[in-house]
Amino acid sequence: MPEPLHFHYIVDGNDFTSAGQASVDVKKNLRLLGLSPDIVRRVSIAMYEGEINMVIHAGGGEADITVDENGITIILADHGPGIADISLAMQEGYSTAPDNIRSLGFGAGMGLPNMKRYTDDMQIDSTVGAGTTITMKVNI
Repeated sequence: MPEPLHFHYIVDGNDFTSAGQASVDVKKNLRLLGLSPDIVRRVSIAMYEGEINMVIHAGGGEADITVDENGITIILADHGPGIADISLAMQEGYSTAPDNIRSLGFGAGMGLPNMKRYTDDMQIDSTVGAGTTITMKVNI
């Protein structure tokens, strides 16, 4: 059994132009590993949505990706305000993004629903005032 591969990224919450860099790098690495285009696409979408959420809502965070023979695990952790009502946040179209973010074309309320849609498993652990950790899994 080959050793799992780990990738770690710092998501800068102060630089909107760099949002998505981690998902681009993960996409490149998964392609180099020869994973199917569908798996690469699903991981890239889920990662990107998570990165954008960390920038918009939490001032950034960290992304840890593990690739093993069973799948890809993505752990996104931040120290933002937390999610007060996870079931409400999971509803398509619900957003707490401010108007200046919406004017940039973000904040449509599809981030968390898309993250769930493109992964095989997603768990959200959030504490108001302390931050959020989202763990996603895409099976191979």
